[in-house]
Amino acid sequence: MSLLAASVLTIALFAFIFWPERNPFFQADKTRLDYLRERKDVIYENLRDLNFEYQAGKYPEQDYADQRAGLEDEAAKVIAEMDALTARGEVGRRMKA
Repeated sequence: MSLLAASVLTIALFAFIFWPERNPFFQADKTRLDYLRERKDVIYENLRDLNFEYQAGKYPEQDYADQRAGLEDEAAKVIAEMDALTARGEVGRRMKA
């Protein structure tokens, strides 16, 4: 009897652990603002990494300045678009990811 109970418990445990919870092919829709927030976070992370690597001596000053300027320009464009979308009230507009 205990062998049967242990077998049922083991099968139930495996079913609970390995049962697929979600459809792996389904993606939630993102708004344009969600995409821009993610992009801004990535740009800021790249700026932090660039600054760290420059301070570690991995970049010459001119390359650092050029890359930093490019990332700052990109961040400014992303933030400007985020502000424009927020001002127009297009927070809920969905796009396909």
